[in-house]
Amino acid sequence: MSMPVRWSLERGMVVRRLGAGPEVVWIHGLGEHGQSFEAIARHPALAGFTHVMPDLPGYGRSAWPAVSADEGPARDSLADLADQLAGWLAEGPPRLLAGHSLGGVLATLVAERTSVRAVLDIDGNLSRGDCTFSATAAAQDVVSFHAHGFARMRDDVYAGGLSEPALRGYHVGLTLASPEVFHANAVDLVALSTTETLAARLAATRVPALFIAGAPGGICARSHALLGEHGIRCEVIAPAGHWPFVDQPDAFAAAAAAFLRAPA
Repeated sequence: MSMPVRWSLERGMVVRRLGAGPEVVWIHGLGEHGQSFEAIARHPALAGFTHVMPDLPGYGRSAWPAVSADEGPARDSLADLADQLAGWLAEGPPRLLAGHSLGGVLATLVAERTSVRAVLDIDGNLSRGDCTFSATAAAQDVVSFHAHGFARMRDDVYAGGLSEPALRGYHVGLTLASPEVFHANAVDLVALSTTETLAARLAATRVPALFIAGAPGGICARSHALLGEHGIRCEVIAPAGHWPFVDQPDAFAAAAAAFLRAPA
């Protein structure tokens, strides 16, 4: 029997919940939304958890930022967003975090700010070589990106999605995303990735962590090296790209479930 989805509005975010048991908070990537995780959350290997899937502000069904005639759209940094998520999560017991791409970066920032049980980082950015769509957006000014750059990106993703299921799903997310929020988050993501400090920061939280990387289409070689340098456990799923939970759901669910049931 299919698990029912429960909805709520929390801290300005639309949040989906399904299942029962310990809570896993899934943090989506740049341009996506919580529903991108729903298929993997329903995988039998991940039964026994409550899957909490927020749409971050400006994405999915969550509100877009207010726009001022004088100042333009409100701009929250990734640090501001991490503060918002940490404040929300601090209202309950420590949760398991699972973040994909930008969401993996946010999971690290949240773990620096509040107590969490574990971090599952799914192909999160660690170095400049991991920036793809974010680099394309960050190379443009926000006016140009809003005017035509975002539409061009969506068209390119749609064309790629004719042969790649993961990109079909990504295109859906992009149609719901605020161009201004996407651009602002992309600029921050590229800047943060360029520092090459994220692996060290995740290790410094001393929270149980597992990095799941798709191969050959996931994080770059430099990022793999950074994981090794900082002693972060990494599980590679192949063949897969940036969305291993879409490309190889059985292998991903098995690895994620083993870690989430007994983080170490």
